[in-house]
This record gives sequence, structure tokens and C-alpha cells, in this order.
Amino acid sequence: MTDTAAPAPAAPAGNPRARRRGFLILGIIVLVAAIVWAVFHFLLSAPEEETDNAYVAGDVVAITARDPGTVLAIHADNTQTVRAGQPLIELDPATADVALASAEADLARAVRATRSSFSAVDEAGAAVVQAEAQLAEARGDYQRRRGADAAGAVSGEELAHAADQLRVAAANLRLARSRQTQSRTTVQGTTVETNPQVMAAVAAYRRAAITRSHMQVAAPVGGVVAQRTVQLGQQVAAGTPLMSVVPLDRLWIDANFRETQLRDLRIGQPATIIADTYGDDVVFHGRVVGVGAGSGNAFALLPAQNASGNWIKITQRLPVRIMLDPRELRANPLRVGLSATVTVDTADRSGPRLGQPGRAAAASLTTAAVDPATDARIRQIIAANR
Repeated sequence: MTDTAAPAPAAPAGNPRARRRGFLILGIIVLVAAIVWAVFHFLLSAPEEETDNAYVAGDVVAITARDPGTVLAIHADNTQTVRAGQPLIELDPATADVALASAEADLARAVRATRSSFSAVDEAGAAVVQAEAQLAEARGDYQRRRGADAAGAVSGEELAHAADQLRVAAANLRLARSRQTQSRTTVQGTTVETNPQVMAAVAAYRRAAITRSHMQVAAPVGGVVAQRTVQLGQQVAAGTPLMSVVPLDRLWIDANFRETQLRDLRIGQPATIIADTYGDDVVFHGRVVGVGAGSGNAFALLPAQNASGNWIKITQRLPVRIMLDPRELRANPLRVGLSATVTVDTADRSGPRLGQPGRAAAASLTTAAVDPATDARIRQIIAANR
């Protein structure tokens, strides 16, 4: 029986001292990198606040019908761009045209009636003059007959008849003056244009003209059409939503920062924005213009009941509005609702904490009540019937 040789012990895989030296060098490198990062992050880099809970926001201008009508034409559809004042929807103007023609006839009738009232004043004045002359004649006849009666030249019956004629003439004068006063009340202190009857007819004509102008729905602002729900032939009522127009040249970012990040935020601080749709290749620039008045929970339909016994503290977020540069938006358009990452430079803390005083959020729109064509037509109707 032969003895088998025992296996030789395995050689060590490596030098333990070299391995320890390698780990030590690696630890030193990591420590130095951490120190360098901390120095740059906390000492050399500018203070800033960052969040990726940010979204593009903008005005969504609702296009609604001001008066009822039937849709005859649609001139713009979703994703198409429109200019301010460009026609969007045509409503059937037949009923509005009839109402406008009726208001025009009423205005002409009012002008003619006012002319008649002015003529009645002149007629009443002539009647007063005539009644005064008749009274003077009756008074003279009565005085002559009274003198003749004293001399016995006329009978008592003739004198009584003259007295009756005098009383009748005086009554006619009072009646004429009363009619003159009555006729003056409708036109006194006015002209044809400022007469209340004519002014009421002018207002009715303007109302009909405004209704007629509402048969063409135009874009109040320039932008991109969205949410078109109206269809050809649809009977729409006043206030019915038809479509929306989003002006993409005036957008902002609603960045929802944690409440612990708001200490150094100020109005006017610069911000850089990276939209997910473009990535790091495009960097937008903006400025902080305001901080929300409350967190999302404060304005929720069902607000949190923090006084209940199962309360759990949760860090809240507040929306911070950052206005974007319109020139950058024209070069790289954004859309409402897109995600973004926002970094605000908080080095300059001299700005206010609250937003700027209230001002116009959008440009004012014109109204059909001051349409020059309507004013010109009103003057033409009045001139033709004076």
C-alpha cells in the first residue's frame, strides 16, 4: 500500500500589503474628490435652488359665442396658428340682419317724429299769437259796447254777448299757451341728435349692430388653436365654448419649490430652464416674477384637515412663476404643460419677497360699441331724415 502525497498548500493570491495600499490610495482619491466637490459646491459655486417639479404654463384664451347662431363656416382648426383679429367662425347673420334693418327704420322714424315735435312747437307759438290777437279784438269790442251802453246806444243783450266773446278769447289764449308748454316739453333744451327719443333709437341701432358683428367670431389674440369643439351646422347659444387660442409667445414656468427652498428666493432673480422636450441642448432664461399665495393644499377642493388626530407633517410646495424670454420662445417654441427643470440663482437677495403691484395681465380688447362704421351709418340715417 502506497502513501499518497499530501497536497501542497495554495499560494496566496496576492500581496496583502499591496492590496491594502491600493485600497488606501482609492480611499484617498475618493476623499479628495469629495472635498473638492464640497469646496466647489458650498464655497465657490453661486448659491442656487433647483427643482424638476416645474411645468410650462400660459394663457388659454377661450373663444365663446356672444350671441346665439348657427355655424356656417370654421376658418381655423387645432394646431393652426392665427393672428389677432383673424376670423375664426362665421355664424348665420340672417336674423341679425333683419333686426338691424328694423332698428334702422326705428331710428329714421324717431328722427321724423322729433322733427314733427319741433314743428309742433312752432305751430303752438303761432296759435298763441292768434289767440292773443283774438283776445285783444274781443276786449276792444267789449270796451266799445260798454261805452255805447252807457250812452244808451246798444242793448244789454249785445253787451252781454261781447262779454261772452271776451271770456271765450281769454280761455282760448290759456289753452293755446298750455299746448305750447306741452309741445315744448318734448324738445326743450335738445336738438334732433340729442333728443331722448332719437338717442333711444340710436342705442337700439347700436345694439343691433353689435349683435350683427358678433356673427363673425375673431381671434382676440394671436396664437395656436386648441380644443376646437364646434362643428359646422351646430346651433350654439350665447357663452358656448367653441375653441381656445394659446399665445405661445407669452409663456411662463410654474416651478413648485419646497417650502424649505423659499428662504433665499426673491423677485427678479435670474433663472435657467431646461425643458425636457429639448434637453440640455437648449437653455432658456427667465426671471422670478412672483411666488404663489399658498400651497396646493390650501386651494384644493378638499383641503387637508391638519387638526385631525392622524396628522402627518408633509413638506409643502409653493408655485414660483418665472417669466420666459419671448425671443428664446420664438427660436425654440414651448407648449403649455411641458416638464422642465428650473435653477434659480439666489446670490442677489436684494429684491422683494412679494410680487409686483397689479397691472394688466393681457392687452385690452376692442369693442364693437365704438365701431366707426356704425357711427358713420347713424349720422347718415339722421341726415337723411332731418
